[in-house]
Amino acid sequence: MKDFLKYTLATVTGIIAVSAVMMFLGIISLIGMLASEQSKPKVKDNSVFVLSLSGAMQERSEDDVFSQITGNAPAVVGLEDVLNSIRKAKDDDNIKGIYIEAGMFVPDSPASTQAIRKQLADFKESGKWIVAYADAYTQSTYYICSVADKVLLNPQGVVDWRGLAAQPIFLKDLMAKFGVKMQLAKVGKYKSAPEMFTADKMSGPNREQVAAYINGIWDTMLTDVAQSRKLSKQRLDAYADSMVTLAAAEELVKMKMVDKLVYASDVKGEIKRLLGIDADRKINQLTLADMKNLPGADNGKGGEVAVYYAYGDVVDTNPGGINTEACIAGDKVCSDLEELADDDDVKAVVLRVNSGGGSAYASEQIWHAVTKLRERKPVVVSMGGMAASGGYYLSCAANYIYAEPTTLTGSIGIFGMFPDFSGLLTDKLGIKFDEVTTNKHSAFGTMARPFNAEEMAYLNAYIDRGYRLFIKRVAEGRKMSTANVDSIAQGRVWLGSDALKAKLVDGLGGIDDAVAKAAELAKLTDYNTAAYPAQPTWMEQIMAVSSANGNYLDEQLRQTLGEYYAPFKLIKDINRHNAIQARMPYMITIK
Repeated sequence: MKDFLKYTLATVTGIIAVSAVMMFLGIISLIGMLASEQSKPKVKDNSVFVLSLSGAMQERSEDDVFSQITGNAPAVVGLEDVLNSIRKAKDDDNIKGIYIEAGMFVPDSPASTQAIRKQLADFKESGKWIVAYADAYTQSTYYICSVADKVLLNPQGVVDWRGLAAQPIFLKDLMAKFGVKMQLAKVGKYKSAPEMFTADKMSGPNREQVAAYINGIWDTMLTDVAQSRKLSKQRLDAYADSMVTLAAAEELVKMKMVDKLVYASDVKGEIKRLLGIDADRKINQLTLADMKNLPGADNGKGGEVAVYYAYGDVVDTNPGGINTEACIAGDKVCSDLEELADDDDVKAVVLRVNSGGGSAYASEQIWHAVTKLRERKPVVVSMGGMAASGGYYLSCAANYIYAEPTTLTGSIGIFGMFPDFSGLLTDKLGIKFDEVTTNKHSAFGTMARPFNAEEMAYLNAYIDRGYRLFIKRVAEGRKMSTANVDSIAQGRVWLGSDALKAKLVDGLGGIDDAVAKAAELAKLTDYNTAAYPAQPTWMEQIMAVSSANGNYLDEQLRQTLGEYYAPFKLIKDINRHNAIQARMPYMITIK
């Protein structure tokens, strides 16, 4: 009888627990659906799209059910959302203008800021107005906002305008303090990624290529701002040399860097005058979240152009979990591209790439998936901030490649980097090793000692073979000789504008140009677009949160260390990286 009661009580308790969980999930689902339904805005006549440039930006934001429920803004702004929202605002007759509120904005690359600026310029060409305001403009936000009809600044504000600087970090001496050093095998005199671990300053070839691309980016910024502000490039360059960043706000007006000094509370008056409404009337505003939930224009039902986003490091497989860095996981991308190939509704694919590369093995697997996809339907690559090394490897098989003028691309080369912990283990910690082997290289890869000369020779031959394969893939895709590819390879990083001259890309343009080209190659006159891969469902987000405790320390370190978090995490996770890498420098820092 006791056992019967015990088992009955356990069963009832289990049923109640399961019911409670299901009720909780049902409530979350209902709230999510209600939040989604309520978030679909109605665009009133005489509306303004308020674009807040603050926080970090990457290729895509992630739909966060918890942010929708709580009303909190997402931590990351998606370039995809910004560009789509500006496009929607242009096409909606009820939206009369855009108000840009510039804050502490951290874009992922100069190419992304150029893409936003270009989309805003297209918006202006429709006859609508743009007004920008900031308490302090960063160099990136000023570059974007300079396209506005009116650039407003707080009377005590500043405009950061001082030119660009690249400051690579070198960790060789830090690692030496712990008795760790890197053993390197590489091909390409410009292949500079390993320098972070093997040198204490930039090599001559690396300095040459970095100088070339930061000067190219700066020249693009000067050209664009000069055109919008009706100033000469020479004058803008002189302003940067004169530390205009610390100039009084009144002087910035005289220099024509800004149009007017106003306090934040007075900006509404400027907007109301442009809208032609009375001072006591309320401004109809739409936020980025509102614009995201507006339906986009549909060009027709003749077929679908799929836009597949591939951004972050190229890795063999996704480590999983929540709050992990965005990555291009070879196994998943290959599977996704195969599904797109099999989908008869998808007539063409745009592969949006923003990556400095990573695993050479994963890059090769994705390259193969792209070639198989191309056999069945057109593939067009749209390069974002970076599509270099492994990022270029997986792009080179496409039918057509677009890059932004300031995209960093090329970097055709690979390297192998192998940590030698013997100094840490033996000298620092006093651990001793002995060994018995059956063959000459049985202990290859041991932590007890560094590679010997013969082993390094084998590794160098292996890396050289990988480089030759990379060269061959590029030559096949770009219809060039291997000798020609080798002459522009050697790990050299190219700006998109220079890559066009070197025939590494086919045209300069953004994602809209790539979509139009894909539709043209597929012979589509009517088509719609869809973004892939799909965003995680609310259930997947909840399940991810339930297993996210292990990432709490990482998030706290990120907030504490700021810009120094990246090199710290790089050292911490160095053993997780594939030893054979096709990638640009681990950290590109342009300030």
